Amino acid sequence: MTEFIHLPGIGNSGEAHWQSRWELADPGIRRFSPASWDQPDLADWIAALDRAVGAATTPPVLVAHSLACLLVAHWQKQTTTAVKGALLVAVPDPRSLAFPAEAAAFASVPEHRFRFPSTIVASTNDPYASLSYVQARAAQWGSELVNIGASGHINGASNLGDWPEGRRILEEFCAQMTGS
Repeated sequence: MTEFIHLPGIGNSGEAHWQSRWELADPGIRRFSPASWDQPDLADWIAALDRAVGAATTPPVLVAHSLACLLVAHWQKQTTTAVKGALLVAVPDPRSLAFPAEAAAFASVPEHRFRFPSTIVASTNDPYASLSYVQARAAQWGSELVNIGASGHINGASNLGDWPEGRRILEEFCAQMTGS
């Protein structure tokens, strides 16, 4: 059975966010726990992710949103801990005017190919990153790119509800990794 670890971005994911809704529907999904959601410290977030992955009984699938996508890029470069893969939703551009100043430590994003499979889900009107920026990251990281059209930052404000399209993308990603 595949284990999933949710990695929300800055501020955590509220009740209307698809990550929270997926967790309500599947209590087996775990959420990583950094010391602060509002004042993200890169070293702390890396340590929190390492703890969450280390607690998994099998290599998990990481499901990251926004700032946590950049966390995955930093983490995978610093550790050899096994994960099955990563679904990266709404990768932000640190050069964007919307990028939070509190997250400056995450801004020097590693450009290396990931050591595990990954898929990026992007929106054409994300205020935190242009589609061309996300396409460049996908090429650098060796990620498949799924463009879901105009869906904002793919968060609670996007009014996606349970986001069944996202669940389908995750299921297809997991099936590709297992070869089914």
